[in-house]
Amino acid sequence: MNDPIPISGDDKFRFSCSSDVSCFNECCKDLNQFLTPYDILRLKNHLGVSSGSFLKDYTTCHEGPETGLPVISLKPGSDSELKCPFVTPGGCSVYEDRPSSCRTYPLIRAVSRSRETGKVSEYYALLKEPHCLGFERGPSRTVHEWIDKQGILIYNEINDMMLEIISMKNQYSPGPLDLKSGHIFYTALYDLDSFRTQILKNKLSYDFAQDQQIVDIKKNDDLALLKFSYKWIQHVLFGKIKK
Repeated sequence: MNDPIPISGDDKFRFSCSSDVSCFNECCKDLNQFLTPYDILRLKNHLGVSSGSFLKDYTTCHEGPETGLPVISLKPGSDSELKCPFVTPGGCSVYEDRPSSCRTYPLIRAVSRSRETGKVSEYYALLKEPHCLGFERGPSRTVHEWIDKQGILIYNEINDMMLEIISMKNQYSPGPLDLKSGHIFYTALYDLDSFRTQILKNKLSYDFAQDQQIVDIKKNDDLALLKFSYKWIQHVLFGKIKK
């Protein structure tokens, strides 16, 4: 694999992937796909299944070596090529709700958060893998134009909420989470449907949620629930909450 090439938001590149490229679907093999909470939200709704069913049927969970937090990976298919379970001869069957890393490709996005100001900075690099023949095809676009065209902004916005969790964990609870805390984290951020049931049945504390957010949660607004979940995790696991 070639080293990623740093690229700024206004730099241009050409890339297009379609079934008329001979390497079509090659990037969906040898799967090593991590999923964010928002990825799971979009995928389970696309498939019309509960979050619990999606996690059971399509994912595995392990502990992140750097964060000590539960990390979700997509399980490859049973074939020897370890293909994505959603790839078909005609392409991605969940394309409209594909994960953020698939949307961003061939770009790689890295982010950092200032401890002093809380400001999030993002950095991009272009990944030119030997098997990929999509480069120098299609129109020339800047990084910003690519992000807009691929619908990545909402993914980045929600995914970046994890930075606050990681920062708090490093500060208040370094190392792996205990079993109970790990379960709380997993349920609140990944298994949203189960978390909603717990909220409504057990009347978990709303003391830091806005009134409209509570209404949206009760109306089955998954995005409102996920945003609430990030705040709730900060409060329950680390005793901190930012309004």
